[in-house]
Amino acid sequence: MNVERHKFVATEEKGEVTGLWGRPSGATHVLALSHGASTSIEHSSMVAISEALYEVDIATFRYNFPYMEKGGSGLDGRATCSATVRSAVARSVELAEGLPVLAGGRSFGGRMTSMAVAEEAIDGLGGIVFYAFPLHPAKKPGIDRADHLADVSIPMLFLSGTRDALAELDLLKPVVDGLPNGSLHLVKAVDHSFKVLKRSGMTEEAAQQDAANTLKTWASEL
Repeated sequence: MNVERHKFVATEEKGEVTGLWGRPSGATHVLALSHGASTSIEHSSMVAISEALYEVDIATFRYNFPYMEKGGSGLDGRATCSATVRSAVARSVELAEGLPVLAGGRSFGGRMTSMAVAEEAIDGLGGIVFYAFPLHPAKKPGIDRADHLADVSIPMLFLSGTRDALAELDLLKPVVDGLPNGSLHLVKAVDHSFKVLKRSGMTEEAAQQDAANTLKTWASEL
């Protein structure tokens, strides 16, 4: 897969960030994909997600937030993250050339995407995909981080591991069940980082492909 490096303006104040564009020849959808809080678009987790999606003909535009573009020191504020999400979706729409566009990300990146959409709808965006939505901090169960989801009017897909310590299932399931536009898929034996329990017999590759297949089916039904 040929992956192209692009630069686009995240915000006028923060300037340009990097996006990596990969499009399978038979692509049916595009996913604007943002990273976790401590990882960048080059991280193995982001590569694994993209490669699994290429197998099911979904293109990805994975992009950095400004703080990670500059080395990862300190998170950007909510306004900067929201503006960056909007800019990345706009660039994805351009690259998509008419294909349906989705957006989301790993943990922090997915949450920043939904918060941006909750503030104001994004033109051209058909749905949000969460790879491990961070419902609460580890060992601090709660659902406050999900409050904004009620203000999101487009479909949302939650891909969550059965061992995710940042999204306890007895909390996550009722949250998603309460969203008329929410869908939940549980990935067996996977933790928040999509690492697998070795004795489960599952591999990380199989877990990623399970998530990708689910995303493909969900997107095709939108």
